[in-house]
Amino acid sequence: MSGDRPVRWVGLAIDCGEAPPMTRFYERVLGFEVGEVGPYWAQLSDPVGGVHLNIQGGTGYVPPTWPEEPEQQAKMMHLEVEVDDLDAAVALAVDAGGSEAPWQPPDRNPRRIRIMLDPAGHPFCLFLRGE
Repeated sequence: MSGDRPVRWVGLAIDCGEAPPMTRFYERVLGFEVGEVGPYWAQLSDPVGGVHLNIQGGTGYVPPTWPEEPEQQAKMMHLEVEVDDLDAAVALAVDAGGSEAPWQPPDRNPRRIRIMLDPAGHPFCLFLRGE
């Protein structure tokens, strides 16, 4: 390790049923580059640096329920994605294979933030830069 910190966060792994559609989705939505690829996983990197994203497919995957419900698979974490144009980002995510979550929190301004679902059902937030 370099620098003053003995521990450094470098990436995030997202579980799913099938890695290829998730890999293509995040490649398009985030503009990440696909690096290493295996039969059930892939690693994507931000071309300008920063953290990487691993996609891990598996037959036992159960998609989270959004919004959370008792006795159902809950989300464990979600991505927060800052955008310059919310409507364009929503359209890009939908075109790439995601969807707008049918339920949006009523206490959030839909002109500023939108909850989306990736192809494996993980919720993620698109939020407008600077507001």
